[in-house]
Amino acid sequence: MTRTPTRILTLFACAVLLLAGCSGGGDGADDGRITLRFQSLAWQDESVKANRELVREWNAGHPDVRVEYVQGSWDSVHDQLLTSFEGGEAPDIIHDASDDLADFAYGGYLADLTGLLPARLKSDIPERSWETVTFGDGVYGVPFLQEPRVLIANATLLKESGLRIPTPEHPWTWPEFRQVTKELSGDGTYGVAWPLKEPVSATLNLSLSTGGQLFHRGADGKVTVRFETGDQVVPRTVHDQVDTDHSASPTTLGSGGSDTLPGFFAGKYAMVPLGFSYRQQIEQQAPEGFDWQVLPAPAGADGLAQGVSPQTLSIAEDSPHKKEAAAFVDFLLQPDNMVRLALGDWMLPTGVQALKDPALHTDEQGWATGTALAEHLRPAPAQSVRGYAEWKDKVATPALQEYYSGAIGMDELRHRLEEDGNLVLARYQR
Repeated sequence: MTRTPTRILTLFACAVLLLAGCSGGGDGADDGRITLRFQSLAWQDESVKANRELVREWNAGHPDVRVEYVQGSWDSVHDQLLTSFEGGEAPDIIHDASDDLADFAYGGYLADLTGLLPARLKSDIPERSWETVTFGDGVYGVPFLQEPRVLIANATLLKESGLRIPTPEHPWTWPEFRQVTKELSGDGTYGVAWPLKEPVSATLNLSLSTGGQLFHRGADGKVTVRFETGDQVVPRTVHDQVDTDHSASPTTLGSGGSDTLPGFFAGKYAMVPLGFSYRQQIEQQAPEGFDWQVLPAPAGADGLAQGVSPQTLSIAEDSPHKKEAAAFVDFLLQPDNMVRLALGDWMLPTGVQALKDPALHTDEQGWATGTALAEHLRPAPAQSVRGYAEWKDKVATPALQEYYSGAIGMDELRHRLEEDGNLVLARYQR
């Protein structure tokens, strides 16, 4: 076939592009547009809808920077991200949780956002939230959604009991909570059902209210585990409710939160401690006429303080378009948009302006109670501890499960958390 001059010029142009290293993937299209991949972990229908709508709105207003929505999963996100980082295929914008970021940040997989984020976003989110994504001297994510742990109560049983109903201004103390669950028990009903299939996060985060800290960082930067008096109040309360008072169901200790809902709706449990976002499942699944309400978790020496690991948005270190990715994050987290994301996930925004939205202050579905707890949320104790994942899986989870079931006592629990735990953490701090 005879090559025309036009075809020769076309082939020459293609060769130049190849030699220049131009590629498809997520970097840009042939028309010069930048394409960013945004991996979202939204899973509830309302949340997925809100995220997809915001991506469409961005794309409509930014023809030169297109965002591609990628659906991820909380069940596999850590391993999936590690594989994509090591394979050079990580999404540009990454949805995750702050307690999953430490190893990725220290490993050089996430971009330091210190110089990329606008002043508006930095000032709108409180410093306590930024602490959850700060590792060393860098900031490796934007914390944008958070949820307190609350008590979801059968309002009918609570009213019939005549007991004082707690509020964020006047919560139950931990001893009072134990007494309340005893009084609510009987006639086939337990005062509380603790879903502790994953016991570590619930135990550690609620223990901030009683002065618990567990992880102590020395002047040399190394972390050691000390299971002190404040750390013992919450696990001792749960243990005594199950083993001594028989006011807590022993069968739910190995269950997840969703597993307790059928029994809760059937009147088998008067209360269930759950994350704030579980309200959506309750609203959708509760039988007609079932009356429920949201109560604050018990308070201790440090009041209503509790640990939290916010959901985060990070940018991959390998992304060639960090500036554009940061602009999309800023768009996604404008106050009105942050409210949309919070309502879609039934969680609380971290932003001060978003938290003022009237939709988050209604009594309906317990929004006002949750919003009142926002100021008491603190970084989860394990937030920046390297080796926490192994400590949790190999040491803390089995030890707490055995303690709650009555197989071991408090002294053995302390020994395992401290002695065995510090051996694990030492390997990450050499």
